[in-house]
Amino acid sequence: MLTVDLAVFLAVIVIVRLRRRTQARTRFDEKLTVAIVLALGVLIAPTALGHSIANVLGQLAHGVAQARP
Repeated sequence: MLTVDLAVFLAVIVIVRLRRRTQARTRFDEKLTVAIVLALGVLIAPTALGHSIANVLGQLAHGVAQARP
């Protein structure tokens, strides 16, 4: 039996949708892409990968804040 992780499936959908030309997108299409990305974020957030991404982004934000005069 083949199982597909929902987060991986949504990531593939996001990549395919973002590869389309910007001119070909409608407002509804853009809103749908945002909703899919938000759902993907909710699925990834509680995982170890999500915690790692949050850590890296936190360190990056801290470094940028320290670099500002």
